[in-house]
Amino acid sequence: MSLTDHAYRSLRHMIVTLELAPGAVVRQDELQAQLGLGRTPIHHALQRLERDEFVNVVPRRGVFVTNVDVMELPTLYESRATLEPYMARTAALRGTAEQWNRMRLVLESQPTAVAVEDKVAIEDKVAIDRECHEIIWEAAGNRFLSKTMDMLYAHSDRLWHMHLIGITDMDQSLVEHREMLDVLEAGDGDRASALMDEHIRTLHEQIRDVIGAGLRSTLS
Repeated sequence: MSLTDHAYRSLRHMIVTLELAPGAVVRQDELQAQLGLGRTPIHHALQRLERDEFVNVVPRRGVFVTNVDVMELPTLYESRATLEPYMARTAALRGTAEQWNRMRLVLESQPTAVAVEDKVAIEDKVAIDRECHEIIWEAAGNRFLSKTMDMLYAHSDRLWHMHLIGITDMDQSLVEHREMLDVLEAGDGDRASALMDEHIRTLHEQIRDVIGAGLRSTLS
């Protein structure tokens, strides 16, 4: 991984997990010290983050973390619901035993059941969910779509951190991945696609319901 890639992933993780909150000023000198990186990789990473709409670069004012517009949730869901089932279908046809063994090991690393408010355990489960998706994208063998999925997942993950962490348990999501793994190993592309579609729809409905409840509470 290049220094720019390292800077990009580190900064994006800080934005997704709200360590850098929406609207926050991104101070490049502080990031250099925090990440132990030079100015150039930080600068290039911020350019990539701007293209992916995680930051806004305002001339003569600075760099700011983008705000999250919940009204764009349907568009985000539409994008993932279109691409993720295709990736799962293709992965079922192209995936290798090594990839599915790796996915099984990832799922077996799930933390033991804990209270839903245990943020550390929830974050661990989110990391498992993401790694399962990454293995499926890798198995699909399309690096162009994999880059797109990586960006879309990060935006979904950010919405999840803003609205769902501490409210929902990730156990059901990991159960869905175990079921998906079985059909991926069996090479059943149709079933893998259907399960992925259901998985993405469930996440979308959870976020939509929580956001809707918050908006109704604000208006009442």
